Amino acid sequence: MASSPLLLCALLLCSYCLIALGGNEHGFVVVQTSTSSPSNACYRSVSVTSDPSRASMPLMYRHGPCAPASAAATNRPSPAEMLRRDRARRNHILRKASGRRITLGVSIPTSLGAFVDSLQYVVTLGFGTPAVPQVLLIDTGSDLSWVQCQPCNSSTCYPQKDPVFDPSASSTYAPVPCGSEACRDLDPDSYANGCTNSSSGASLCQYGIQYGNGDTTVGVYSTETLTLSPEAATVVNNFSFGCGLVQKGVFDLFDGLLGLGGAPESLVSQTTGTYGGAFSYCLPAGNSTAGFLALGAPATGGNNTAGFQFTPLQVVETTFYLVKLTGISVGGKQLDIEPTVFAGGMIIDSGTIVTGLPETAYSALRTAFRSAMSAYPLLPPNDDEDLDTCYDFTGNTNVTVPTVALTFEGGVTIDLDVPSGVLLDGCLAFVAGASDGDTGIIGNVNQRTFEVLYDSARGHVGFRAGAC
Repeated sequence: MASSPLLLCALLLCSYCLIALGGNEHGFVVVQTSTSSPSNACYRSVSVTSDPSRASMPLMYRHGPCAPASAAATNRPSPAEMLRRDRARRNHILRKASGRRITLGVSIPTSLGAFVDSLQYVVTLGFGTPAVPQVLLIDTGSDLSWVQCQPCNSSTCYPQKDPVFDPSASSTYAPVPCGSEACRDLDPDSYANGCTNSSSGASLCQYGIQYGNGDTTVGVYSTETLTLSPEAATVVNNFSFGCGLVQKGVFDLFDGLLGLGGAPESLVSQTTGTYGGAFSYCLPAGNSTAGFLALGAPATGGNNTAGFQFTPLQVVETTFYLVKLTGISVGGKQLDIEPTVFAGGMIIDSGTIVTGLPETAYSALRTAFRSAMSAYPLLPPNDDEDLDTCYDFTGNTNVTVPTVALTFEGGVTIDLDVPSGVLLDGCLAFVAGASDGDTGIIGNVNQRTFEVLYDSARGHVGFRAGAC
């Protein structure tokens, strides 16, 4: 795909060169184009609850100024490589979810992961005693959390932003013995667990994970103290995680992964006794704004859930969170799509970048969006990238972008943020990702600036606009 400085600015620096100027009268928003340098300032004016029953942590883009200071990245993946890996992830999730039966506090800052070369989102948590900061990608599409651990060298681990975690320096680290109940409880189909011998000759529990794009992590299943909020002294004792000793593949510069799926190994499940198995996050629009990851649900009643719209939630194969999409609007006009097209539902995934729709739904969306954007040159498709509706805004001071709204079961309609929730690198942030009637995936671009609340106990997902 041909690229202008404006387009590369939006994707690689995530400083969103399109800034909303006006309202959405008649289903369109006028935005201003800019080729100025991205902001180096971090804005943390996020709406995080002070509810003592919830744990809240900052969430941020991992390449931006809200992230911890880091050296300049030297191995930033190309836009095509980012999208190739995103496609592999979507395909893996859909293969894993297909054919399976569907069954029914603290706040942590989050950020877009530019400072560790990613279009995904990260949090910084403390591992061990004393706590060592670790930058972790948040992932609702997997369960077992892990960090890279010493002894680790350039041939067995990938380069990361921070020093590799040293379990020998922590007074609370404990490897899980092979043959223990905790080791036996690891699903062999998901984690290929077995035994490995330590340098002292002890037989330890081994885990292994292969992700959809072929990346793998193998190491020792372990427990450690996890610090969620140093300011509030909020910790999770005996947190089960993977101490990764051998990683292979094309990873970004993050230190590990935080699993937020629904299976027993996830952080959400391990803290159910404290936070009730509910959590929410707000993914910021760009790299100069922080969002949050919060464990626990707002107390019902009063104004605690004000602003949320709720739609029924189902959990697919214990890990994935599924909702029913019923319609799409462009520029305030509902698209003519048969309900059967959406029969498979949509998995909400924080780790997938762009949304994969059923083929007929994507075709209708693309046609309507292109018609509304006919004033701007459409770039030719690039066989190396999924995105096929991309524009060159060079020479335009203002750009008029149509609103895109998603309607879910129960009549819940959310207007995606414009432009951050609709456009990625000047491209429509949707692809044809499934056959009609099959399951699709809602990626993190569409979720930007919403607080997305996952509450399995109450059987619903909530959306609150303008939360970060």
